[in-house]
Amino acid sequence: MVNFFIYMVIIVSGASVLAIELIGTRIIAPFYGASLYLWSALISVTLAALSCGYAIGGWWADRGTRLGRFCIIIGMAGLWIAAIPWLRVPVFAAAETMGLRVAVLAAATVLFFPPLALLGMVSPYAIRLKASSLDVVGRTAGNLYAVSTIASVVAAITTGFFLIPNIGVHRLVFLIGILLLATALVGLAIRHKLTGIIALLLVLAVACKPGFQAASRQTADPENGLIAVKQSAYAEIRVVDLNGVRYMFIDGSMHTGADPVTWNSCFPYINVLDIARGFFKQPGEMLLVGLGGGSVVKSYARAGWLVDVVEIDPTVTQVAREYFGLEEAEAHVYDMDGRQFLITHDKTYDIIIMDAFGSSSVPFHLVTAEAFGLIRSRLSPGGILAMNIQAVGWRDVIVASIAATANRQFEHVTVLPIAEPPNQLGNLVLLASSRELNLEKELPPPPSRFSAEYDRVHAWDNRFQVDVAGVPVLTDDLNPIDVWSERVNLASRKELHEFFGEGGVAW
Repeated sequence: MVNFFIYMVIIVSGASVLAIELIGTRIIAPFYGASLYLWSALISVTLAALSCGYAIGGWWADRGTRLGRFCIIIGMAGLWIAAIPWLRVPVFAAAETMGLRVAVLAAATVLFFPPLALLGMVSPYAIRLKASSLDVVGRTAGNLYAVSTIASVVAAITTGFFLIPNIGVHRLVFLIGILLLATALVGLAIRHKLTGIIALLLVLAVACKPGFQAASRQTADPENGLIAVKQSAYAEIRVVDLNGVRYMFIDGSMHTGADPVTWNSCFPYINVLDIARGFFKQPGEMLLVGLGGGSVVKSYARAGWLVDVVEIDPTVTQVAREYFGLEEAEAHVYDMDGRQFLITHDKTYDIIIMDAFGSSSVPFHLVTAEAFGLIRSRLSPGGILAMNIQAVGWRDVIVASIAATANRQFEHVTVLPIAEPPNQLGNLVLLASSRELNLEKELPPPPSRFSAEYDRVHAWDNRFQVDVAGVPVLTDDLNPIDVWSERVNLASRKELHEFFGEGGVAW
């Protein structure tokens, strides 16, 4: 019976380690963004915690092995993990002032280092418990690590493919904690043969219900403006109503803001993207990479354009249709990666719009010289590329480098700034083409400062060409866009957290 329990613990703990590492990105990303730093922090914390756990577990095992101690290790890990949904908000608030890199690393350490270190102690302690003599230590260790690793593989696939999208992050974390606690109690029942501990298991099962409901507080709360929360294979997606505007958040980054009655966008850059239509005498065909809530689609479809959309996340498409009024007739949506679409589809377009970039990350493979070469091959003669970029200032290195990279494929590159003043966080629209960028007719004068016409005129009148001399060109081989995006992510998160409040409905 004890041997069976040891293997059960190895399976549960091995599965929990990989599940927690994967879930960690979903817990932290809505607050800090799904950046390269987040993955680096979580992997580093996981490896460091497991290393400490292995060392401490081996030392403690050599001082004498007891099944009770073994159960305590598992139970303490379970308690900490079950508490993570409640710990995360104060931890994030305390770490936010440290700067993005340090804050992400600090939050990951506080939330995940203790339970992962405890789970790391399990394997060496289990080996000591199970090995009956020195002659079988090697075989015992090999078998236990093999079982643990197989459990981790199964957990990684199950968590990413099925559990996160269907159960939700906070409920799943809570359930993992409860599973570890229940495993510890089973061990104590075996050790002490106490029916009372079995009864305690029943009490724990009853206590799960209110805890499970509390851990699920991140579900929809329409009374407070949180219309929907969806967990997809790619991100956490939220729909929020605030002050007459409906927002879409993807991993805590604002991707859409629209009037829920007319579905007109509240973001100036959507109006500026309309300028690309002004280079053509009549409507044609447009490809949009990055759907969001569908504001760009609606703008072009209303103007008579035929629209194809590439959106990597099917859940984003579902949310756009259900909560942002996107209609089937407005666009043909392909649920796949933008670059993969460009490789596998040879259709050409008059306009290609790239709107797949959020404040927390820029898909690096969409801004390289190789990607721009693909884009040019999918543009009709005289076609226009329009790309939405978020940066801190008009002359940000991100803007300059993307412009320099586009200039390798397109003879004419112009940047239309939107943010005021020029050194602030904001959007810019990059236009690129093999022909001169001259509008077919002048833009109509704006009726007021707060109008779509003003957004277009302001951006067009302030357009500029980037001096690309000495500016690094981005390639598939060398691309520091993730590093440069840190400043943008930090500035964007600061504004969002100030506007929506800590622990608000947006994350």
